[in-house]
Amino acid sequence: MIGGLRSAARALTIAKVALEFRLDMVVQDLLGNKAPAWLRLLAVLPAPTQARGERLKNALVSLGPIFVKLGQTLSTRRDMLPTDIADALAQLQDRVPPFPSSEAIAIVTAAFDKAPQDVFATFDTQAVASASIAQVHRATLKTGESVAVKVLRPGVLTQIEQDLALMRTAAGWLSSHSADGRRLRPLEVVKEFDTILHAELDLVLEAANADQLRNNFPPNTARGDLVYVPKVYWDYCRKSVMVTEWVDGIPINRLDDLQAAGVDLLKLSRDGVELFFTQVFTDGYFHADMHPGNILVGIDPTGPNFNRYIALDFGIMGTLSDVDKHYLAHNFLAFFRRDYKAVAQLHIDSGWVPATTRVDELAMAVRACCEPFFNKPIKDISLGLVLMRLFDASRRFNVEIQPQLVLLQKTLLNTEGLGRSLNPELDLWQTAQPILERWMKDQLGFPAFKKRMLTEIPQWAELLPQLPRLMHTALSAPQPAATQLVLQAQLTQLAQANQKLNRRLRWQNVLSWITLLGLLATGYVLWQLMRVMHDAF
Repeated sequence: MIGGLRSAARALTIAKVALEFRLDMVVQDLLGNKAPAWLRLLAVLPAPTQARGERLKNALVSLGPIFVKLGQTLSTRRDMLPTDIADALAQLQDRVPPFPSSEAIAIVTAAFDKAPQDVFATFDTQAVASASIAQVHRATLKTGESVAVKVLRPGVLTQIEQDLALMRTAAGWLSSHSADGRRLRPLEVVKEFDTILHAELDLVLEAANADQLRNNFPPNTARGDLVYVPKVYWDYCRKSVMVTEWVDGIPINRLDDLQAAGVDLLKLSRDGVELFFTQVFTDGYFHADMHPGNILVGIDPTGPNFNRYIALDFGIMGTLSDVDKHYLAHNFLAFFRRDYKAVAQLHIDSGWVPATTRVDELAMAVRACCEPFFNKPIKDISLGLVLMRLFDASRRFNVEIQPQLVLLQKTLLNTEGLGRSLNPELDLWQTAQPILERWMKDQLGFPAFKKRMLTEIPQWAELLPQLPRLMHTALSAPQPAATQLVLQAQLTQLAQANQKLNRRLRWQNVLSWITLLGLLATGYVLWQLMRVMHDAF
């Protein structure tokens, strides 16, 4: 009851803010003749004095963190928004109004039980960047290193809890009253969003995310050339405060400044695609908040990060299981090869559509969605439009939404928007296909077979001696009289085999390695035969 009242109160607050900033006029401007007719009734309200982009931005800031994040996501899609609105929303990436310096000092003091001047050699009380969840202050450690001090915004948890409660109420209503409710799985999606947001409110978890991503892309390696992840200073990390290395760079959306500094935008566009697919398919761990405020580029020609991405803000990270990675990789490759029947079959095999679905009908629907966009540069296609068409097709075929992939879809749209701004002529399909094919070879080829064999051998050594006991336990359970004699004979045979095995235990290590070498050799021969047959036919 109390939760319902709170949700109703929050809904009224949202409606009040929308009317205060005359967002009804923004909706009418964007939708034109498609806008609901009842919006015209609001024309009697006082006319606004601010431009529509500023009104939308200020309304989102007024409504709190979740709405600011919505604005950040929209700001990356300049192809879908008028320029004035996109420019205004871009300010939400790192120019949300900061909270007072006195509050930041109080939070740092509470975190370390010391005033900032006793923790750091210098501490700039004015925030250098401010976003929906936290703001950043520049400081210097007493050992001389320049650092970024991230401080959690006060009261942010209360605002997020209110909006999540409203989202749960709306999701519950949708599940109960909408024909699409079960297929869209809104409650699961909100639960996923809940988990992500609460993780973002713990800066120790964010520090761990940053450390993991840095380990995946270590400096001074080929992988590290794609992106630089700042070092975490663990001794200075608390739940409400995080300290990382200070890294100089400029936001990725300042294209004129990048070009003036001699940055190769074409290289950045290709690196961005490779970075996305490497995170998703090789690591199954990806930065899921890739708006321009979180991506810098080094512009100092003498510095180590020149012409390289610099990642910031690791509060939202996505993860994929091996099953998800394999499914998605096969799907992407099938898309790139225009094998729509394979795409349809993958959806059926995964259980995402009913088993009774006709493969040819689903394949034809997918073809109609995707075929018009092939062999075109990124300026002439829109993954957003592709996803919308696929969404319409998914409704027809009762495709279930996968909550664990919602973040991936958001990140893919951000990547497309980034690539579109850096290099409008970029062919996303042609750039991504060799990356995926290389990944498939690594996963399914002989090196992958060898790696899995070496991983499994220790488990074999542990389980093999236990096998007779486990089988004896299973066979000792009460059995029907008709099968008792047969089972007893089988148990005797197993006991005899176990005696032989015990006599050979002293050779176990030698035999294990001989077996491994034999399997590896056999696998290699079979692999070569398959390659020869493939080349021949």
